[in-house]
Amino acid sequence: MRSLEELDRRVTTCRACPRLVAWREEVARVKRAAFRAEEYWGRPVPGFGPPDAALAVVGLAPAAHGANRTGRMFTGDRSGEVLYAALHAVGLASQPTAVRADDGLELFGTRITAPVKCAPPQNKPTPAERDNCRPWLVRELELLRPTLRAVVVLGAFGWQALLPVLAACWEVPRPRPVFGHGVAYELPALDGGPPLHVFGCYHVSQRNTQTGLLTQSMVEDVLRTAKTTAGL
Repeated sequence: MRSLEELDRRVTTCRACPRLVAWREEVARVKRAAFRAEEYWGRPVPGFGPPDAALAVVGLAPAAHGANRTGRMFTGDRSGEVLYAALHAVGLASQPTAVRADDGLELFGTRITAPVKCAPPQNKPTPAERDNCRPWLVRELELLRPTLRAVVVLGAFGWQALLPVLAACWEVPRPRPVFGHGVAYELPALDGGPPLHVFGCYHVSQRNTQTGLLTQSMVEDVLRTAKTTAGL
């Protein structure tokens, strides 16, 4: 896979995890009452954003009635409402809302992706499913390597899944960096090029935002720092 376009196309055909395939397709068939008239995507969801992104935002996995319905990361659900509003507020997105894949939203210098490309039951992929999906993210970051300078990781699961992936291009210290909201680490490049700056942020899940653990301004603060660090 020599381009992100080719990678994204091939991601959408993956059927490597029987449990995830069955779940994503069942959700797309049964649907939620509010979306009964819509045709669900019901496939793996590729990353979203330009191929020369300097900043990546890494989540967990598509939401059953969000990205699994719309076909675009963090689109059509409450988590996306917070994330895209924050991206827009700091100048990384063309609009504050993400409703459907053809709504005109554009990201500036930023790509959004996830270590697991299919919606998992109860938002909990198994370690085996995470590992099955790893090669997709490895190749995605390898293709972004020439321009990628910073990564914002949403949540501890994404953090744990991403660090082994980063080891393909960057030097990940041992013991591995510990996740926390607002933490920042610099990883030297294995090819002698520019380092990668990794930032932690609580996941923009409805649970975190409704309980007040995470606010939009907190997300904006992390994104703003990462944007500056990435040179955007």
